[in-house]
Order: sequence, then C-alpha cells, then structure tokens
Amino acid sequence: MLPRQIENDGLTADFEEVVEPTKAHYINFNKNRCSGFIDEREALKQAIFIMLSIERYDHIIYSWNNFVELKDLFGMPTAYVASEAPRRIKECLLQDDRINDVDSFVVTTNKNKVHVQFIVRSIYGEIEAEREVIYA
Repeated sequence: MLPRQIENDGLTADFEEVVEPTKAHYINFNKNRCSGFIDEREALKQAIFIMLSIERYDHIIYSWNNFVELKDLFGMPTAYVASEAPRRIKECLLQDDRINDVDSFVVTTNKNKVHVQFIVRSIYGEIEAEREVIYA
C-alpha cells in the first residue's frame, strides 16, 4: 500500500508567513534619551550597535544567547585577535532573524586595537558597520 495525501482532510492548511513590524524606540546615544520611534532598517542599525556594544555573560538581565564575546581577547596576540574578532562578530549578529549574512570583513591593526569593518546583509538591504576591539 502506498501512502497518498487526502485532499482537504482538515489537517493541512495553507498559511502565509507574516513579517512582524520591527518598531523600536529611537535611542539618541549623544543625549542619553529615547525620542520617538524607528522601524525596519534604522531599527536594525540600532540593534546591531547594541548587540556589538554589550558583552555576553556580563549582565544577568540579558539572555546568554545574544550579544558579543570579545572581553576574553584581552591579552591575546594580535594575529589571534585579528582572526577571531570577525568570527565572533558574525556569530553574534546572525542570532537576529533579520540578518541573512555578515561578510566583507576588513581588519586593520593599530598598536593595541583591531578595527573591524564589515557588511551586514539583511532583509532590508546591506548595512555597513564597524567595531573596534582593544586587546592589550
């Protein structure tokens, strides 16, 4: 006996994926105030900034599934930090469902800092971002 699908058996239903709005409070970091709302691309830019600004495991109020792990790179050799920072940034940002990929990393070193520039490919298009890692 071969299995067959029964039409309109009441158990299968057609559904459509709905993208929820990404409305968020606009945080003005220069004035330390929330003022107004932002949506879609601007909300994602702000989320990227916040995800890369908060250290993972440091604050008990935040989920351990989010944010970036860079603190343990302090004291490591330059070559190790330059190769590990992009991987950790990518791992952090891909936790967000709106982000499809993180690539085009450009890593520059200067004394005790590693500067990482990259492109975030999201459902809203490409966003250029950067992060500086101090390792000594």
